[in-house]
Amino acid sequence: MSEVSLIIGASGGIGRELVSQLADNDNDVIAVSRSGFTDDNWPDNVTSVACDSHDESQIENVVKQLSSDGQTVRMAVCTVGMLHGEVDGINVQPEKQLESLNEKQLSAYFSVNTIIPSLWVKHLVGVMSNNALLVCVSARVGSISDNRLGGWYGYRASKAALNMMIKTAAIEYGRRAKGTALVCYHPGTVDTALSEPFQGNVKPEKLFTPEFTVSQLLKITRDLDPKEGPYYLDWDGEPINW
Repeated sequence: MSEVSLIIGASGGIGRELVSQLADNDNDVIAVSRSGFTDDNWPDNVTSVACDSHDESQIENVVKQLSSDGQTVRMAVCTVGMLHGEVDGINVQPEKQLESLNEKQLSAYFSVNTIIPSLWVKHLVGVMSNNALLVCVSARVGSISDNRLGGWYGYRASKAALNMMIKTAAIEYGRRAKGTALVCYHPGTVDTALSEPFQGNVKPEKLFTPEFTVSQLLKITRDLDPKEGPYYLDWDGEPINW
């Protein structure tokens, strides 16, 4: 059996950087994206895989292929997420007041931010290595206890739901994949397309590069004890209240 690192959402800013840093450290990396995105700078130890994560059967097929190839997953990171964008003909933007709530937008938030990562967690449980790490990129605004400003209803709620899915799955992983540490990771405000429209009020020193937030993620998750998890951590390794 060989071990691989699995990056889900490899075409995004954080996902691309994860693939690069892991590959540079001699990890065999499976880079998953909807289009099968390939970066010309990626070395030979990166394999690009096309998978539309909105289709659960495609997620299942990717994981089955790993098993068929005799591979287990040492590290899996799901970077898939949505804060704004065009969905079903509507322009999704974080809601500032209750009147802005609508069914299509809420469905889009939960589909991308909660359901897709949860389905990957579901299918990966049988292929994780003995000493493994499973990370989902979350957000500090998904903390229920830390919500003091309000607004951003759909994004907050979908990330809070993701946190609950990971916290719940960790109990079952504790029986079925005991060596896997589960983590919800808040990367901070990263200079990517996701945060671009909202960077105006961010202090320069708090706007992180993908290189920084990925190096922090790899550093703070290096020696996590699965028995002490699940973890909800920020970019500096500080715990966030659920």
